[in-house]
Amino acid sequence: MYQLLLSLHSITRWLVLLSLFYTIWLSIKGMVTQGLFTRVDNLARHLTATVIHVQLLLGLYLYTISPVVKVNFELQNTGKIMDEQLFFKYLHIGLMIAAVVLVTIGSAKTKRIQADRLKFSTMLAWYTAALIIILIAIPWPFSPLSNRPLLRPF
Repeated sequence: MYQLLLSLHSITRWLVLLSLFYTIWLSIKGMVTQGLFTRVDNLARHLTATVIHVQLLLGLYLYTISPVVKVNFELQNTGKIMDEQLFFKYLHIGLMIAAVVLVTIGSAKTKRIQADRLKFSTMLAWYTAALIIILIAIPWPFSPLSNRPLLRPF
């Protein structure tokens, strides 16, 4: 079960990144061309928020069953906590929750705004901030704190 959820979490990471990049691109395009905020733009906004919430739920469940985090709780009293365990216990989960909050706020604000140009700029600002945080918090293969493969097989 743990391995399956870990693989799903790994795959969903790419869906989150793709949807964020696409939505940000739509926002930039809409601002540059001063276009209308279309149904496609709104669908991208909504699907990006949905995918990131699914990823959050997968991540929170993984957090509760993760052997890395469980080992961390055991080592906490001995003072032998490793960087990787600190990364997953605090940094990864904290930054990812912050990114989900940014996407959620950005999506809600964008939905309620009437002016198309302001919709695009609002979505661009909030989603770009979330993307930057996510890129920092992902355990990339080249990360000094914790490295994981780009894609985990089932």
